[in-house]
Amino acid sequence: MTTGAEIMNERRRLLNLGYRLLGSLADAEDVVQETYARWYALSAREQQAIESPGAWLTTVAGRICLNLLGSARVRRETYVGDWIPEPLPEPAQSADPADRITLDESVTMAFLVVLDAMTPAERVAFVLHDVFRYPFGEVAEIVGRTPAACRQLASSARRRLRTATARGPAGPGAAAGQAGVVRRFRTAWEAQDIEALVGLLDPAAVATADGGGLAVTHPRPLVGAERIARLYAELARLWDGRTTFQERTVNGVPGLVAWQDGDLATVFAFEIAGDRIRRIWAVRNPEKLRPWKAG
Repeated sequence: MTTGAEIMNERRRLLNLGYRLLGSLADAEDVVQETYARWYALSAREQQAIESPGAWLTTVAGRICLNLLGSARVRRETYVGDWIPEPLPEPAQSADPADRITLDESVTMAFLVVLDAMTPAERVAFVLHDVFRYPFGEVAEIVGRTPAACRQLASSARRRLRTATARGPAGPGAAAGQAGVVRRFRTAWEAQDIEALVGLLDPAAVATADGGGLAVTHPRPLVGAERIARLYAELARLWDGRTTFQERTVNGVPGLVAWQDGDLATVFAFEIAGDRIRRIWAVRNPEKLRPWKAG
């Protein structure tokens, strides 16, 4: 007999699945809530007839996410500016473990941005199979395709990731090296040192900002080290005396948080290849900074 505790023990896995599929902690929480609502809407006899409640919950959550991904593409057409996934802070030690997202390569901002460019079916097939290790037969039930079609979807998703993301050495040494790059970038930025900023940026670096129409940002991505360095130096001049920076972990890798006049203003995520910054994502939409303010 399945107990309520056993059902609720699935919460963290469902939350992790939802965040990777949707790129939004708030949406992932809504999916988990809706999934449990459907479970508890079943009669006791219907619940007991389900051989694997965990698999049932995953199937329901996956289908809800698939539907949301389809509608999200329509909503993005009216979104003001560029859309960036919701950044995650390091979990608070006191937070309920069931509400924590596991921070690994599959939640880095670089990874999530590529996932967001995939079709809904590609994203679901890839995340369920490659990240959560579900067999293609089970993935097919969620996506509504054949196992062979799901295998092709996941393969296509892998090719996108290999093409788009920087690959560097993994492990504590790599993380320490990336933290050093972010620290030098912060120092150069605060000093408004354009030459030093250019030296830390890949020549073809891209900086993207997300204000969602609720915060001022540059409206289109900035391309090129020189252009990014000059704009960021100008921002430092305008913000001088009003802004403080903290080096924080963002989605499991080194990043920055900016406070303006005592309020959390921006979370910066980076993709670093070697000793150069390839991508900068600046999230200023206050609705996406809720997890940071809660901490």
